[in-house]
Amino acid sequence: MQAVLEAVVEPRRREILRLVRVSEQTAGSIAAHFPDVSRPSVSQHLRVLRDAGLLHERREGTRRLYRARAEGLTEVRAFFEEFWDSRLQTLKVEAEREQRRQDADRKNH
Repeated sequence: MQAVLEAVVEPRRREILRLVRVSEQTAGSIAAHFPDVSRPSVSQHLRVLRDAGLLHERREGTRRLYRARAEGLTEVRAFFEEFWDSRLQTLKVEAEREQRRQDADRKNH
């Protein structure tokens, strides 16, 4: 999980994940989205994402094609869902408590 968090903390890496979320793209196509960044830097970003398990790399001749691996976020997602689920449960309990209070007020008036 640490490698995933460290990979996605960088804004350009998050943008790369967005670019390849729906369709596979070549390294050159990805790099073209970042004219202010050198190709070696983009390659380094791709390597970090791949090593973290967030990208799938496929070779086609001399080209490298990348696509997002949603399953690479599974552990991080589960971690954050623990907090979200507990927060939703707290909200549910409070909403039910408020509903009972309102129902009691209606009965008393």
